[in-house]
Amino acid sequence: MRTAYSVRTVRAAERALMARLPEGALMQRAAAGLAAACADVLRRHGRVYGSRVVLLVGSGDNGGDALYAGARLARRGAGVRAVLTAPGRAHEGGLAALLAAGGRIADGVEGSRGADAWGGHIDLVVDGITGIGGRGGLRPDAVELVRAFAATGAPLIAVDLPSGVEADTGEVLGEAVRADATVTFGTYKPGLLIDPAAERAGALYLVDIGLGPELPGVPELEVLQYADVAALLPVPAAESDKYRRGVVGIVAGSARYPGAAVLAVSGALRGGAGAVRYVGPGAGAVIARHPETLVHAGPPSKAGRVQAWVVGPGLGDGAEAADAVRDVLAADVAVLVDADGLRLLDAGAVRERTAPTVLTPHAGEAAALLGVPREEVEAGRLAAVRELAARYRATVLLKGSTTLIATDDPDTPVRVNPTGTSWLATAGSGDVLSGLTGSLLAAGLAPRDAASAGAHLHGLAARHASDGSPVAAQDVAEAIPAAWRDVRA
Repeated sequence: MRTAYSVRTVRAAERALMARLPEGALMQRAAAGLAAACADVLRRHGRVYGSRVVLLVGSGDNGGDALYAGARLARRGAGVRAVLTAPGRAHEGGLAALLAAGGRIADGVEGSRGADAWGGHIDLVVDGITGIGGRGGLRPDAVELVRAFAATGAPLIAVDLPSGVEADTGEVLGEAVRADATVTFGTYKPGLLIDPAAERAGALYLVDIGLGPELPGVPELEVLQYADVAALLPVPAAESDKYRRGVVGIVAGSARYPGAAVLAVSGALRGGAGAVRYVGPGAGAVIARHPETLVHAGPPSKAGRVQAWVVGPGLGDGAEAADAVRDVLAADVAVLVDADGLRLLDAGAVRERTAPTVLTPHAGEAAALLGVPREEVEAGRLAAVRELAARYRATVLLKGSTTLIATDDPDTPVRVNPTGTSWLATAGSGDVLSGLTGSLLAAGLAPRDAASAGAHLHGLAARHASDGSPVAAQDVAEAIPAAWRDVRA
């Protein structure tokens, strides 16, 4: 499992570790890891000896890491020049080390000229401008500098985190570096895992500097990996039957959107529950595609026993749809609400439920639930998912380029789903996710685990189905078994 910690937690852990180490040892560990990553990139594009490396150096320890790493590269035969964004305030020890190793300090004129000052060719740019302590985007002079060197097309490595992004939230509140790779130290930071900042981080390198024992047991964020998801997936016992494995009820579809019913059932049938009950006007379409489905005319409370309900995909906004949402929310079992169900739910009824509730909005639906512009949700996804979970006393799966799962307990880490593909932005894919996650709920997974495993499998199935090409929602549903096998293998 990957974990991420806030700047405050990381700073406290660093202070505790530095108190037990010789002065400067922690920075040297970071610089060694950074230099190794830079050398790896340089070798992939040519070689270290004779390469040209530019360091963009700020005034903090981030700049010191870059300078010491540059000194190591210079000793291996690279031509290294440092452009100082805050002359007079750069790390003194790092500057001395770079100069002693044969590196150079570029003046402001050289820096503003970008690659022209180096004969038009640069092999690597290292961003050491701000790091995790930065706030509010880059200053205008730093923006010009970054643009000048980005125009060279050379790979850019960020030190600890792309300068200009918010380490704790993943927000981008101004101009920020767009890196090809980021070398981070000790632990991941939330901004490396949550868009829009994560999209600027590129490939991630984690350098172990010995911080682990100083970090608390509960992080701010978690990212499940294959082994974590595999441990959650239900496996039938020898004595299991379809009812013991769990029954999931699906309330979805309408005369206008019958396909939503089919897609939600498609996801549910492949999600681990033993049986799927369908309630709604799309019974004909569902049975035609999935004859194993148990169908009922409704209302949901009369359809038979279930261990979890999914309500909302393609319901529309009529009186019957509203009645169905109310009926499901009154059930004393886990309920997942998606799509039209989110528009029709009563917030008070959700908060008063004693059984688990899972809400699965995209950014637009989340904005409507919170009463804020969609842009605010997209810019601050972590704050939005936490606020939704707290306000509705529910587990919330916020869909998007990075899917986040939060509970209403502020001390429980938010989970980030790393799988998926941009091809998932297609009609009906959310219906499949709802059915899949609801099935995992019915199979006995806790809400947070069901949402996390569902998002992971859904994204992985999209990768299998797409393989770099456009994909339809039904393709994603049909690829869930392959994703399941992949995870368990």
